[in-house]
Amino acid sequence: MNYEKIILNLQTMHPDAECELNHKTPFELLVAVILSAQCTDKRVNEITGKLFLKYNTPEQFAALEQGELEKLIFSAGFYRNKAKNIISAAKAITLRFGGKVPDNLPDLMSLDGVGRKTANVVYSVAFGGNAIAVDTHVFRVANRLGIADAPTPEKTEMQLMKFFPENEWGRVHHLLIFHGRYTCHSRKPDCERCLLKQNCKYYTERG
Repeated sequence: MNYEKIILNLQTMHPDAECELNHKTPFELLVAVILSAQCTDKRVNEITGKLFLKYNTPEQFAALEQGELEKLIFSAGFYRNKAKNIISAAKAITLRFGGKVPDNLPDLMSLDGVGRKTANVVYSVAFGGNAIAVDTHVFRVANRLGIADAPTPEKTEMQLMKFFPENEWGRVHHLLIFHGRYTCHSRKPDCERCLLKQNCKYYTERG
């Protein structure tokens, strides 16, 4: 199955696929993505809906005491490490990048708490860059469909980048996330309503 058919079918199933983390600025998105590690977007939006009313700039977060931020993001899980990384990233953005979130992957990945997946999301969503962020949904769906055959998110990303044209990477990222989130679930994938099942490695092998 070629990439055009995959994109067409995914768009048919998920016409509203886009970033579900609420944000108004690149910095708010960065904070939200850091908080989203092992946490649902719904929970993150509940947290940031209140958090960003009080603090929403790198300068404000850089001035926060870690304990204060921990109380505000407690329900996101791993709140101590997330608070530490958010404050550290805010300080770096303020001191090294003039208060603006960097718009390229190397500089984004130089920030504490920003790995390749987080950097790809911010680069793609906030700045319109071409990137495929591989989270658990993208990793699962890509390998189930057979458009990737890789043991790690990083290797899956490389294979997806070869399979899809660069100008489609940002759109594909959201489509695969939505498919994993709303159709190709981890435990009970809804194969019957999936338009890709006839060409899906997982569905075919499962019989």
